[in-house]
Amino acid sequence: MKVSMVIPTYWGRPKNVGRLPGDAIFDHPTPLDEDGTLGRTLRSLEILKNKDFDLHIIVVPTSREIYSEAYERVKRIVQENTPSGIETHLFGLDDVENLKAKFPGFDEILKLQGYSDVRNMCVISPHLRGAEVIIFIDDDEVFEDPEFVDKALEFIGEERSGSEIWAKAGYYLQPDGDYMLKKDFRPWMKYWNQYEAMNEAFRNYIGSPGRLKVTPFVFGGNMVLHKEVFTKIPFDPQVPRGEDIDYLINARFFGYKFFIDTKLSIKHLPPPKPHPIWLQLRVDFERFTIEREKLNRQEKIWGIFEVKPKELDPYPGVFLKDDLEEKMFRASEILALEYLADGRGEDAKECLENMKIAHEKSFLKGNPFENMIELQRKWVELMDLIEQNR
Repeated sequence: MKVSMVIPTYWGRPKNVGRLPGDAIFDHPTPLDEDGTLGRTLRSLEILKNKDFDLHIIVVPTSREIYSEAYERVKRIVQENTPSGIETHLFGLDDVENLKAKFPGFDEILKLQGYSDVRNMCVISPHLRGAEVIIFIDDDEVFEDPEFVDKALEFIGEERSGSEIWAKAGYYLQPDGDYMLKKDFRPWMKYWNQYEAMNEAFRNYIGSPGRLKVTPFVFGGNMVLHKEVFTKIPFDPQVPRGEDIDYLINARFFGYKFFIDTKLSIKHLPPPKPHPIWLQLRVDFERFTIEREKLNRQEKIWGIFEVKPKELDPYPGVFLKDDLEEKMFRASEILALEYLADGRGEDAKECLENMKIAHEKSFLKGNPFENMIELQRKWVELMDLIEQNR
């Protein structure tokens, strides 16, 4: 069984420049004048007992202008930090352009502009080299378990709870070694209770007895997909973030369930997010709205399975109900008052803009369910073409 491990790495302009209008938005891209966290992740590969995989590094710049410099920096980091004996491939914008030339008509898939696009490239790069199983890792993580790869591959293809295991996920250990999120309470969180819902889900699934169980959530930086799934289900570029949980929902439409493996953990050490809270709320509201629309606008199609919001409780299900807009209104209202109290008038205005966006939903483009069904059809076509022309 050919196994690939894939790590996307995000790069932005030098720190003194920051983000410019038109640059892609990612949580914490590494400035070009810093080394970032990728080297630390690569060095931690040394601890793994099983290194029988090839490694794919996806180079993701926030702008085409900085791509060449970002690629060279990543190349140097990979050369200096990857343990010997691991076959390593870099994949970037030039490779995307080559694929567009080779397979015309797939421009909506072949790009590196958002998280879903990046994850799709995390599939395509290994698929180009015949991968049967892909292990997804992020560049702000550290391996601490020597048995990680063997645990990741364990049970793949076996049957549990009436379903074959083609997709599974581990979980993140926080810097303190616990899997629970620890966030200081702020008044706006009373209504946008994301961390509370996530911790409830973690207790129910990670903290409960049993190693494998069907899960409503998944961690994109600790995920294992078999060819049976990744050649059939794409990540959906309609979704601005939270592409991992959205992938879980899309997989369920087509009859595939994710399992959480309570023995498969990785240390998560992310740098601080540079974006303001109002922007994080906005993007989360957009993705939950799109996912809710997918669920609400499901159609009876042969081979497509109905997915109900309650199946995804407590998280993300709590944000896929009818009160999503009210949650956004209340949280934005209170956050705006906090900003005003701190003298941050412009940030308060953005909270008001969030309330407007929650009402108008102008970001919705057509029918998200139909869009996803069409995307899936094209994805299968592209996967077949790649395999035939490998």
